[in-house]
Formats: sequence, structure tokens, C-alpha cells
Amino acid sequence: MRQVLLVVDVQSTFSPPEWLVDGLRVLSANIPTIASVELHDEQVTPFERQLGWHPAAQDDSLIEADQVFVKHGYGQSAEAIAYIRQLGVERVLVCGLQTDTCVLAAGFALFDAGLMPTLVTDMTVGSALDRSAKMGIALWQHHFGQVTTSAEVLADLAGERQG
Repeated sequence: MRQVLLVVDVQSTFSPPEWLVDGLRVLSANIPTIASVELHDEQVTPFERQLGWHPAAQDDSLIEADQVFVKHGYGQSAEAIAYIRQLGVERVLVCGLQTDTCVLAAGFALFDAGLMPTLVTDMTVGSALDRSAKMGIALWQHHFGQVTTSAEVLADLAGERQG
């Protein structure tokens, strides 16, 4: 199956847990990977004015990726979505930080672009409202239906290599 991994906002600004970074590094070493990095530009997204906080103005993905896209706000950039569409993949594996906000927003953008977003449930962390990510996973299943785990992805990849 032609697929790509989209790593959402796993960057220093958001202090991802080590287990997430380590797990995503294993996945990204085995599959084409795209990452998004959320940077602050108050002229584009009014984080400071509306929420009283903002991400860093400069930051890098902690996960090696074939392509990294900068975004300003919750959703993925039009450039990232266009790039993924041009790859002609059958599904987009989505993982990263804030399952119930930025990861979910990526799912909506991918779905609206006619792509098949699939959440890697054990490679995501929820927002401060729900660090367990259970709420975000439930929302994902309700809206998009497609979920998997990193073990399933790696097993599928191993099977493809043997077959």
C-alpha cells in the first residue's frame, strides 16, 4: 500500500514525551515521512491576542522527515496538502501532538482533500485537556473511521517487504 507518515508538530516548543519521539523515529525510518512545524506569526494567526500564548517563532521537527512544512495555526498548510496529494498515496498515517486539536485539524484537511487519513493511535498525545488522547481518538474514529497502531504499521511494512 502506498502511504506516507505525517508527523504533526513534534517539536521542542511543545515538549513531546521521549517515548513519542523514540517511537516516531522508528516509524519514520521505515516509511516516507512528512512533518509539520507550527511557528508563531501573529499577523497570520492571533495566538497571543486571542489565547495569551504562542508557539516559538523558530523551531524544528524532532523527527527526521523527507519534507518539513511550516504552519501557522492548527491546520496544515495548503502546500503540505498539495504535496501529499501529488504523492498519490492510498492513505496518510497521522500522528503527533494534540490529538484533539492540531492532529484532528490535519485529519479534516486531508479528508477534505480526498485523502484517507488514518490515525496512529499509540503515536499521539492529547492536549492539556486530555493528555491520554482518548477524546481525540474518539473524535477521529467518529469523523474518519480509520485508526491503526505503530505495531500494525510496522508489521504491514515487514509483510510487504517479504511478499
